[in-house]
Amino acid sequence: MKEVIISDAALQQAAQSGVDEFLATVVNATLEAIGGELNADNMQELSADQVTLLAYHMLHEEVMDGGFVQLIHNGYGPFFFRNPFAKAMRAWEIPELAKLMNKVKKLYMKHHEAIELDCSEEEFMALFEQFPQFDDCDDTFVENEEEWTSAVAYYVDEHLDRFCKIITT
Repeated sequence: MKEVIISDAALQQAAQSGVDEFLATVVNATLEAIGGELNADNMQELSADQVTLLAYHMLHEEVMDGGFVQLIHNGYGPFFFRNPFAKAMRAWEIPELAKLMNKVKKLYMKHHEAIELDCSEEEFMALFEQFPQFDDCDDTFVENEEEWTSAVAYYVDEHLDRFCKIITT
């Protein structure tokens, strides 16, 4: 396992700055430990909790930027919907996010082939109109994002030893 090291001072400062900064500090340290990007090769070097945290980070970035259609189009569908991400969210006591992910999985299974096709920017933008059934899911994520991000941060904080090694400097 890759050792993710964060200084106590950096973590304390991040925590004082808020939930987003706290999570960003842990996420960035984790990404730095694996070379900057999660992929099939380095995923094995992380714990299930660390992979789940990076998954939430990717989910958050993609859905807040362009919704679930963008997430699927950008190739993340199999990672989220063919792996136990929803189950992990239940284990992290975020059942409403798990429920949303299961709902999106049904849509993904039905439409992913069309959404994943290579296309121009114009064709990509048209995907949002072609698949309006994702709109409610996007809205649900956006409406609950703060609560879910806080819940993720709480889980990380309560199980910090599963995510990183804290050093004092």
